Amino acid sequence: MHSFQPFDFEQLEINPFQMIGKDWMLVTAGNEEKANTMTASWGGMGVMWGKNVVFVFIRESRYTKEFIEREQKFSLSFPDGKYRREMKFLGAVSGRTEDKISEAGVHLGYMDGVPYIDEGRMIFVCQCLSKTEIKEEDYLDDSIGRSFYADGDYHTMYIAEILGMYAR
Repeated sequence: MHSFQPFDFEQLEINPFQMIGKDWMLVTAGNEEKANTMTASWGGMGVMWGKNVVFVFIRESRYTKEFIEREQKFSLSFPDGKYRREMKFLGAVSGRTEDKISEAGVHLGYMDGVPYIDEGRMIFVCQCLSKTEIKEEDYLDDSIGRSFYADGDYHTMYIAEILGMYAR
């Protein structure tokens, strides 16, 4: 296991468009008995309700969503590019039917009881503040439904306070 050190929000110098949209992140939730992770490339960070937050989008069909709903906490892990193959695998295989974390060759760690993927170079530990179901009737652009939800597998947007940020 790697040793992670906490760091302050003022020290964060990142490009979230690159970090989330292009490099991807792993959303991990659960507890020490059972956890799951998934690859995500939709989300962001900012300030909401006077708190430093992230927002992530999780499809209804994703197994990780069950863990987020139950625990109300999750982590975001940001591995570097050498883990791209593992991240593709973690995004394509369901943890419902197999132990995809072990099969991918990555490792779980726990920070204050919240699971994270140890191969991350940076970890955010998050507490859910709100959730919003994304529904077809809410789109202002009709092409969104056709482009992203033809199968009816909609997202839930979670806004979560960043409780701690850690780096190797």
